[in-house]
Order: sequence, then structure tokens, then C-alpha cells
Amino acid sequence: MNKITRILAIVATCLAVGYFTGMITKLALMNWYPLIIKPGFAPTNWIFEPVWNTLYIMMGIAAGLVWNRIDFEKETVKKALQLFAIQLALNALWSYLFFGLKNPMLAGLEIIILWLMIYETYAQFSKINKISGYLFVPYLVWVSFEAVLTGSIWWLNR
Repeated sequence: MNKITRILAIVATCLAVGYFTGMITKLALMNWYPLIIKPGFAPTNWIFEPVWNTLYIMMGIAAGLVWNRIDFEKETVKKALQLFAIQLALNALWSYLFFGLKNPMLAGLEIIILWLMIYETYAQFSKINKISGYLFVPYLVWVSFEAVLTGSIWWLNR
């Protein structure tokens, strides 16, 4: 596969994960999320979809650029892509815990693990391709914000 094909394959995978987690999220946004107490800094609902779509595209590009180095750094790339897959699965799990199970406490605990996996993926990606590392920074920042938001929602609704 060439670089563009690799990038497109992973971007499509990330967007597919986003689509399926979005299905879980949309129902809860209509019938559960409006009823819970949220902190004053909680963004309006419409912001989440464009932010996440942008982040999934950036994540996919980052992983595709790393994957493109497989012929030169096989073991390092394999490790980095395994971390990427784990953090992507944890990303989907957070949506299920928070919106599917409507459990902010469990989602809050899980997002700590997710953040650590994102950070480790960022660190590995940065060693392989600097641009890939930079592309992960907004994701780290957004999940940091969402961790605070999740914890605040749990605290306000306990």
C-alpha cells in the first residue's frame, strides 16, 4: 500500500468508530443528557460532532503516517499502531460507558486510562514521525477537557 491508501484506510476506520459511537451518543443526547446537571463550562451539544470528526481525521492521518514507516522501523511501528488500536477501542468504550450505560463515574475512571493510552500513543508516534505527534496534541487537549467535564458531571449528579 502507498502512503495515501494507508492514511485513508485508517481515517475511514476512525470515522467508522466515530459513527458507531455517535449512534450510542445521539439517543442519549435526546433523552438523558438534557436532564442531567452539567457544569457552566459544558459546551452546547452541536460542538461535539464537528470536533470529534476533526479529531478522528487527524488521528487517522497520524496513524497512517506512522504506518507508512513500517518498512524502516517495523517493530517500533507495530508497537505504536497497537497502542493506537487500544486507545481507539478505549475511546469507543468511553462513549458506551457515559452515554450507553449513562454512568459518568465509570466513564470518568475509564477516561483516565484512555488519556494515558493517548499520551503513550502520542509519545510513540512522535518518535516515528513528528507530524504524527503534533496531530495528536489536539486530541490530548480535548480528552483532557472531556475528562474534567466527565468528572464534573459525575460530581454534580451523584
